[in-house]
Amino acid sequence: MTGFIEVLRHMSAAQKPARGVSVYTLFVNRPAGRVLAALAYRAGATPNQLTVLGALFTFPALAAVALVRPGPGLSVCVCAALAVGFALDAADGQLARTQRSGSPSGEWLDHVLDCVKLVTVHLVVLVSFYRFFSLPDPAFLLAPLLFELAAVVIFFAGILTEQLKRRTAAPAPAAPAPALRSLLLLPVDYGVTCLAFLFLGSQHVFLSVYCTLLLAHLLFMAAFLVKWFRELR
Repeated sequence: MTGFIEVLRHMSAAQKPARGVSVYTLFVNRPAGRVLAALAYRAGATPNQLTVLGALFTFPALAAVALVRPGPGLSVCVCAALAVGFALDAADGQLARTQRSGSPSGEWLDHVLDCVKLVTVHLVVLVSFYRFFSLPDPAFLLAPLLFELAAVVIFFAGILTEQLKRRTAAPAPAAPAPALRSLLLLPVDYGVTCLAFLFLGSQHVFLSVYCTLLLAHLLFMAAFLVKWFRELR
């Protein structure tokens, strides 16, 4: 069987383009996913099994946010579980490319679970705000709903734009991602949302971090929608 290091090198050479992703995805999530994908390859696992495993890390952690009073222990566990789930989300695609086993059904499963995850992560924050937080104003209960709206619109509109571009024009050659662009995209990276849960045990800090990320998502949503519409005209 192919050695672990050899598999890892092969996956490193077959990465998705770096353009359009943040520094977290580029330097943390994809490398972590690559290690998990190489381990899965050695174990004979399938991409769909990695997708389901990622869900098994993600959704129990999200349920805990809604059901358990926030504290330092919960914060660390939720943050770690969400980060591992996100890394497994990167690993399934890398494993599929290595095994040449990608399929429409596998891509469908991956995207459906991603959509459910984006909706659920903010719904459980809303429940936690209502049950456990002493909010400075009830209007803060709108924050998770607005965050969910922005995250889902960015996710869906981005996928739709990519699909429409494939139908209307030849794909552009991959170009290196500018360092500044990758840095600017950091606030709207799902991985950073995962890291925000590390502060869940401190209500004021988490509320500040969460609302800052919300504002970033709203600004980026407006900018992305204008940009994508112009590109498709």
